[in-house]
Amino acid sequence: MAIAAGAAISAPLAAEDAEDSAGTPAPLAEPSDAARIYEPDFFAQFAPRNALDMVSRIPGFSISGGNDQGQRGLGQADQNVIVNGERFSSKSDSLRDQLRRIPASDIVRIELVDGNTLDIPGLTGLVANVIYTNTGASGQFEWRTGFRAHNTEAQLYGGEISLTGTSGALDYTVSLSNDNNRFGADGPVLITAADGTLIEEQYIKFSGAFDNPKLSTNFSYDFGDEIVANLNLSYGEDFFYRNEPELAVTAAGLERDRFARIRENGPQYEIGADIEFPLGPGKLKLIGLERFERDNFSSTVIDRFDDGSDAQGSRFLQTNGAGERIGRFEYGWNMLNADWQFSGEAAFNRLDRVSSLFDLNAAGDFVELDFPAGTGGVTEDRYETSLSISRELSRTLSVQVIGAMEFSRIEQTGSAANSRSFKRPKGSIATSWKPSDDFDMSLTLARRVSQLSFGDFLASVSLNDDNENGGNNELIPFQTWAIELEANKRLGPWGSLSLDLEQGWFEDWIDWFPTADGGEARGNIGDAQRFKVQLTATINLDPLGLKGARIDGRAVKRWTDVTDPFTGESRDLSNVERGVIDADFRHDIPSTAWAWGAGIFSQDPAPYSRRYEFGRGWEGPVFARLFVENKDVLGLTVRATAGNILGASNFFERTVFEDPRPDGDILFHEEMDRRIGPIFRFSVSGDF
Repeated sequence: MAIAAGAAISAPLAAEDAEDSAGTPAPLAEPSDAARIYEPDFFAQFAPRNALDMVSRIPGFSISGGNDQGQRGLGQADQNVIVNGERFSSKSDSLRDQLRRIPASDIVRIELVDGNTLDIPGLTGLVANVIYTNTGASGQFEWRTGFRAHNTEAQLYGGEISLTGTSGALDYTVSLSNDNNRFGADGPVLITAADGTLIEEQYIKFSGAFDNPKLSTNFSYDFGDEIVANLNLSYGEDFFYRNEPELAVTAAGLERDRFARIRENGPQYEIGADIEFPLGPGKLKLIGLERFERDNFSSTVIDRFDDGSDAQGSRFLQTNGAGERIGRFEYGWNMLNADWQFSGEAAFNRLDRVSSLFDLNAAGDFVELDFPAGTGGVTEDRYETSLSISRELSRTLSVQVIGAMEFSRIEQTGSAANSRSFKRPKGSIATSWKPSDDFDMSLTLARRVSQLSFGDFLASVSLNDDNENGGNNELIPFQTWAIELEANKRLGPWGSLSLDLEQGWFEDWIDWFPTADGGEARGNIGDAQRFKVQLTATINLDPLGLKGARIDGRAVKRWTDVTDPFTGESRDLSNVERGVIDADFRHDIPSTAWAWGAGIFSQDPAPYSRRYEFGRGWEGPVFARLFVENKDVLGLTVRATAGNILGASNFFERTVFEDPRPDGDILFHEEMDRRIGPIFRFSVSGDF
């Protein structure tokens, strides 16, 4: 498994098998009181196949962060899982994907450590450090399939196969995966006037699918003398479609038949490399990354009427080429009993877009319309330099200070060409306190700069919702001041609790705002704030006599506030999750290979606000699932899941105005209630 340079552990240990030869789960072992160390025996009852299976079972711990395509360059670390003391460097593979490719048999231990004590700027709070050593060639596979009772075709080709091994000084991982899904729903939609009278009744049945076949390779080479190099390569294709036929009847009895279809596809690749070597009193790491994705998008909507009138329709085509090129250096050394790091990064982001809009004429042909605002390019050249200091002030107290300065230039071509330059300070101060082995706390004050969505600079349309989105060549990234508190408490044999509090103040928040031509676009609407409370818990039921059973849960509540640019009123941030409840019960039956369990999930997204409408979409009220698993079916792990057994539905509602809000008259209300139905999943995983 190739990760960032310097991944070799100083004294490799022989990894222990996570399950005994008979396939019988070993008793759940408590980590050492001297340190939060989880050895393979702790996870044996779960019969894990890889590092992801293990990390996901750490009591009271939730995986978060990781480099991704929405992150600004590489920058400071933000994930809470590292491997052999180093963070992952790929942006195309998620943190979970990379953990899934580390065989459980190679895991020596997993340590929960204070992020401030690691020489990785940006890490705070509890961090899981996966210690492993490559013991030779081994492979893993997982096949994921499933189907739904209504509206969709079977999901047959999901899963991954990977090979990890070593040859002399070379460690390698090769994986072929397909992240996919099939989805759909059906049900009525009511369109009513302001006084509640029926305008139109619709019945919509939609179905869709996506597949993302991808080949990923990771190579790590140890040259000796503490010189290690890594190379990450990946290539994939995206395939997505959504069909949404609609049959509608007006109050006057006129029937309308709508054909609506979305197609999206395109290739993507990433090339990343780094090398670390001793230099003077410290070590220098050089990192380079090139990422590109092409997206071919098409949307077609055609309405036909039973009174013989001409069909009406539109088509929207869009081709996007989005890329990122990054060069970064990190120089770390120890001085004055502290770890220091000086770093610099140059990141060059780009988007090239060509858009075309068509209207259906009386002859049934699509005729192209003028749509110059949808075509153009956006580039951002960004340079950043930072200095970080991490120091243990005492046996129980540590601190990390990061100071950084960012310089950027954003240029836009096309009908709304523009160019602007910015200079922004950012950084953080984080302290961690561990007064006892079973309690720790961290407090972070941070100043951050967000990543812009370059598509917001250019105009687009949403045909099925009849919305045109203007472009905005004056967009700037919003900035954040944040205070974050994390507290973790171990409850001995009962499990553990983790409490996270976060207060964020945003400058130049981005949402829909009115444009001078009477339209709307994504824009900076002023200050906003958000307060979050999250409680994560693992409760072992062994003390109650139910051996091998536990409950893992997460509850999140957010309070947000921003001034609506259309009405001047205070409201929630658009579409933010105001609340989440996610809980799982799992029982690994002692002295057997069987496990079973259940789970629930519920979320409460806030409404959105636009110039001519406001609305809300959500699914619920509660998703519930049951599963049964056997961890030794001819050496394989087989799992079957029945999801949405309580009948959660797909809901959407909006109010549309004839003239701009808030003074415009209501044009109509739309209410949608669509059946999702039961969801069945089946998976088989194993080693070779």
